[in-house]
Amino acid sequence: MAKKQSRDVATIENRAARRSRRRVHPVRSTFTVAAVVGLVATVAIPAFAAVRGTSADAMTLQQVAADNAQSIVVASEVGPASLDRSGFTATTPEEIQKKKDEEAAAKAAAEALANRISASSSTASSTSYNQSIPLVAPGSGLVRRPLMSFNNFGTPYAGHRGTDYMADRGTPIYSVADGTVVASSESGPGWGVYVKVAHNINGTNVTSLYAHMDWGTRAVQVGDTVSAGQLLGQVGDTGRAFGTHLHLEIVVDGAYVNAESWLVANAG
Repeated sequence: MAKKQSRDVATIENRAARRSRRRVHPVRSTFTVAAVVGLVATVAIPAFAAVRGTSADAMTLQQVAADNAQSIVVASEVGPASLDRSGFTATTPEEIQKKKDEEAAAKAAAEALANRISASSSTASSTSYNQSIPLVAPGSGLVRRPLMSFNNFGTPYAGHRGTDYMADRGTPIYSVADGTVVASSESGPGWGVYVKVAHNINGTNVTSLYAHMDWGTRAVQVGDTVSAGQLLGQVGDTGRAFGTHLHLEIVVDGAYVNAESWLVANAG
């Protein structure tokens, strides 16, 4: 009987022990799972960071976890935006308006200057000549000399249709008689800067041509009416010229004549 009771007690204790082990096992399992998850997390997160570290852009965990994220703004990319103010550095409406007004005024001044230059080159004479030069040569008579003075004559050569008066650059050139300007150019063929005037002297048709003038010194334009002794330009060396001089051509009734001989015979 005692043995039976002893076996029963042992059986009860075994059953109690098994029940105790079953109750402890889930707790142990839960702890084990948690430990494993923690281990995986500690390994996975650095690994993930290492993979992302190969990119030039850093990401936060919140950005990684964002659902359906289409773009990421990285802190290193954020900076002050460069605003387009159409070239203005002003920051207030008043400053901006002042800047606009200044630029408008500068533009208007530049346009006005361009218009004056254009008008001067097309319809008026250049003002490059010295204002002290008399606009009318002294003397009287229907014919006057084109130069008040000159150094000497140029050496004549075959085929040369004019007379060369060697003179210093800037020496004033005057019309030999009353007439009308029929040619005025900065780029004559071989003549360089030149002026041509048609005259009627006592019923005789005469033309006079003044070549190799200095740049920008023409004082008359085509169609201008000039008087004997009126300033036409200044001596230069433009075109096919060697040294500064006036190349004067005189044509009487369609025929070239010696300019100096004609002046000696006709100039007052």
